[in-house]
Amino acid sequence: MMKICKLFLICIWVSGILVAQDKPSSFGSVTLPGTDALYQQLLRSNLEGIGKFYMGRQISHVMGHAGATWLERPEREKEENTDEMIKCLKLMRGYKVADIGVGTGYIARRMAKKIGPQGIVLGVDIEQKMLDDLENNMKAANITNVKGHLGTISDPKLEEGTLDFVIMVDVYHEFSHPYEMMSGIVKALKPGGRVAFVEYRAEDPKVPIKRLHKMSEAQVKKEAALFPLKHVETYEKLPWQHVVFFEKTEVKTK
Repeated sequence: MMKICKLFLICIWVSGILVAQDKPSSFGSVTLPGTDALYQQLLRSNLEGIGKFYMGRQISHVMGHAGATWLERPEREKEENTDEMIKCLKLMRGYKVADIGVGTGYIARRMAKKIGPQGIVLGVDIEQKMLDDLENNMKAANITNVKGHLGTISDPKLEEGTLDFVIMVDVYHEFSHPYEMMSGIVKALKPGGRVAFVEYRAEDPKVPIKRLHKMSEAQVKKEAALFPLKHVETYEKLPWQHVVFFEKTEVKTK
């Protein structure tokens, strides 16, 4: 038993070395040569994770449409202070925004008010049932500038160079193909556009969320470093989450 445990730990350690040594050298299309080295399938699916590791982090299960009611729970504002979260995003009137993993639109409808009728929120999800809920919720709230947008597990299907801001609220850690998804997201940003990772703080053991549904600031920065993104701020004043902001830098072409 001890030998098996040691072998497992060595596998995890080696996976980190493989990632570091085979980092892609340039940013290009959604699927790049050498991507496979970023991933290791070390375990079968378990209660918390899918057994697939990305840059040393096990990817969690997707909550999916079955958890839609949890997204709209009455206590969410108190637990997460979403009003404060929206303020810290520094959204401008007329922004074109993408909410990746939009779910029922809890965050999207709050952003829609900030960007005004001239702006638009693309609510991206991989489940049509979620997008159906989104459409119904926006109609009930009389919000017309949030539009559902169907993506896939490896591509958000966003138009290149069109977005001012992208947000991922408690969803990035569930991406089964985080490298491919981030490639598509970064491509969709305008130069100087921003992306925000909103994640439950792994550094704080008092945050009552399962371990694989949390991410540390250091891990977020590590994974973002594969792309032309510059860390600009980490907002730490929310009860359970931090918001890690990055800005897209210019990609130099020959």
